[in-house]
Amino acid sequence: MDLIQHIESQRESHLNELKEFLRIPSVSAKSEHKKDIEQAARWVAEKLRAAGLEKVEITPTQMHPLVYGESLRAPGKPTILLYGHYDVQPAEPLDLWTSAPFEPEVRGGNLFGRGTADDKGQVHIHLKALEALRAVHGHLPINVKVMIEGEEEVGSVSLWDFVSRNRERLRADALVVSDTSMLAKGVPSITYGLRGLNYYEIAITGPAQDLHSGVFGGAVPNPLTILSETIAKLHDRDFRVTVPGFYDDVAKIPREERKALHSLPWKEKEFRRTVGAPGLCGEKGFSIVEQLWIRPTLELNGIWGGYTGEGAKTVIPSKAHAKLSTRLVPNQDPKKIARLVERHIRKLLPKTVTHTFEVLSTGKPWVAPYTHPVFQKALHALEAGFGKKAVFIREGGSIPFVTQMHDTFRVPCVLLGFGLPDENAHAPDEHIALDNYYGGIKAVALFYEELAA
Repeated sequence: MDLIQHIESQRESHLNELKEFLRIPSVSAKSEHKKDIEQAARWVAEKLRAAGLEKVEITPTQMHPLVYGESLRAPGKPTILLYGHYDVQPAEPLDLWTSAPFEPEVRGGNLFGRGTADDKGQVHIHLKALEALRAVHGHLPINVKVMIEGEEEVGSVSLWDFVSRNRERLRADALVVSDTSMLAKGVPSITYGLRGLNYYEIAITGPAQDLHSGVFGGAVPNPLTILSETIAKLHDRDFRVTVPGFYDDVAKIPREERKALHSLPWKEKEFRRTVGAPGLCGEKGFSIVEQLWIRPTLELNGIWGGYTGEGAKTVIPSKAHAKLSTRLVPNQDPKKIARLVERHIRKLLPKTVTHTFEVLSTGKPWVAPYTHPVFQKALHALEAGFGKKAVFIREGGSIPFVTQMHDTFRVPCVLLGFGLPDENAHAPDEHIALDNYYGGIKAVALFYEELAA
């Protein structure tokens, strides 16, 4: 039996095993799920062994265990390092799920459940691809190192410490990650660029305590009003960020690349349907694809303060808070951008309030030259696995680990995504298209087989 026939014959068992994985509520953000996290780590370790990996270890960290395994029995063949994560986002609000988040259910050709797209389903694709290669060839035809963490959804707190301590052990010819999306249904994709991410929190204090808005209103500063006015000034009417120097280092996109991006089978109608808003807005002078992938942004992610409970409570709040983020593109330095944003906000705030500005995290953008042979092999494997033309895309999101690994090891980073933009990762009714799941197993197995050839 050849490789594809073997994979096709295992469809039912693959799906049942993925459901088993998804039933483990490995929510990394909640301490009440500590035992579930540990169970998920053991589950991954067991499946790595079944796929033919040796030296499989569950490594304790400051927070959640990291699973590592390797198979180095293919002398002279390439070595790939596969990265993924087994932890998931909290499922709340539960009442917005059609079916229970940790009781996976198939509906309309999709598998619903927390972690289906991000990232258990995609990790499982690789586990089954490796297992198929071992079953058909009797061994793994390439050298494989696998690192699956349990903290990605809470910032990968311990990951880089593990990498730093195991730098020589982790050396490989290429890094492979499946934690991204395809451009659209029926369009297998390789991501070659990611935006970087800075995250900030602002706290503003006016009066020493909450005040009666009738007795004091009109004569004292309202932190919520001042914060709202400040945030509103961070963009102009063309939706350009007003922070001085914000765009100074933005890399220019070659004409050929811009042409290739605009020729992708990307449908604005589908994007609008996914967004569900009455209309769209963005930086003037750039297409939607450019706004999403090659232009930097500044976004308000949360704002709070004062009374938000039921009924009325007429207060001027003492404090107001906001969380902001900037998505960055090649040549923008995260630390420089953080300084510029902080300086501009400090300048905008009046002296009637005090404030703190905290940089919670920084992350560099990443872009790869996809002419490297490993990208071409991946492209061919996707086309063979899905039977459809594959494309190179960028993505607006961020995976800081990819940039760190690229800067450390200077090897190609191949991002093979099998989710779709509208599959509700991090939201209720998260799902993955079963066609993409099954096609992904075939494509990944063919990719590894082609690397061995």
